Amino acid sequence: MLARVISLVIKEFLALLRDKQGRFVLIGPPVIQLIVFGYAATFDLKDVPYAIYDEDRSPASRELIAHFDGSRAFEKVAYILDEGSIRPIIDDQKALMVLHIGRNFERDLLERRPAPVQVIIDGRNSNTAMLALNYVNEIVARFNEDLAMRYGIGGAPVRLDIRAWFNENLESRWFIVPGIVGLLTLVVTLIVTALSIAREREAGTFDQLLVTPLNPFEILLGKTIPGMIIGLIEASFIILVTVYWFDIPLRGSVIALYLGLGLFILSAIGVGLMISSFAVTQQQGLLGAFLFLVPAVTLSGFATPIANMPVVVQKLTLINPFRYFLVVVREVFLEGAGARLLVNQYWPMAVIGLVTLFTAALMFRHRMY
Repeated sequence: MLARVISLVIKEFLALLRDKQGRFVLIGPPVIQLIVFGYAATFDLKDVPYAIYDEDRSPASRELIAHFDGSRAFEKVAYILDEGSIRPIIDDQKALMVLHIGRNFERDLLERRPAPVQVIIDGRNSNTAMLALNYVNEIVARFNEDLAMRYGIGGAPVRLDIRAWFNENLESRWFIVPGIVGLLTLVVTLIVTALSIAREREAGTFDQLLVTPLNPFEILLGKTIPGMIIGLIEASFIILVTVYWFDIPLRGSVIALYLGLGLFILSAIGVGLMISSFAVTQQQGLLGAFLFLVPAVTLSGFATPIANMPVVVQKLTLINPFRYFLVVVREVFLEGAGARLLVNQYWPMAVIGLVTLFTAALMFRHRMY
């Protein structure tokens, strides 16, 4: 069995590398998209979930909080009672930022000394963080104006002390480029596998494949292995470019990253083989791949935060493997996460991969017999 599968794998690689279009799909689009997204892509902000840590609990601090509550740009999601609660709420992305008001806030204002207010912000999405800080500055400026008019205080009584986590310099590239690892891996793997069986039918070699000693499982295995190898090589190249060309730190475990990558590629291969088992021509396979790609990218959180989507659409994203891998790659790169913290992202990709591969096997067997 192993020798037959290896022979089929070698045949798949030779068929792919001899095809000019196939070689271009593997090399051209990934390089072009990596450069374009790495240097040109930016994102916009819709909502800012934030938490309050008010140590002063004075009329002045409540008035400042009221300015935030009255702004449509912010939505208060938690009221923190101790410093130890700050890290979990930002780590779990329940809040984009924490507004920390010190215990002497009102006293400093009454004594006409600068009253510092700390803003701890999640810097993983640097564009969102920068826009949120602009909103914060506007609100604090209005609060300062109100104080100046009421008490005749000159200058800026409230001084912001901003600290960004995970992306200290708030560089948008740090957020965008790691996501490209998943995007380009999905594109290449999906197209390669979606065209594999359709190529056999179009070239007239599918009937020859059926009369070989290979059974349906061995044929699918032979189609899966090249996609897995190509996906891993493609992703490894993009990871190297991300780290050594764009200087984005890989803070977490490489093992955790590649474990997620392997499960993600497996799920992408399953989807690609499902498409290929339906397609009669390569054109149909290519069309099917892009029909899946567009909603998969849109519903992944790559461009638009999933939390901003309608509830029904949020539930639909649960069957999208790209959604889970985006969390894996960004948390490994920016947060330094290990495999233990990413289990909740691994198992959905594994389930999607097994279900899609099993479905592809059933459809392929049905088409054979």
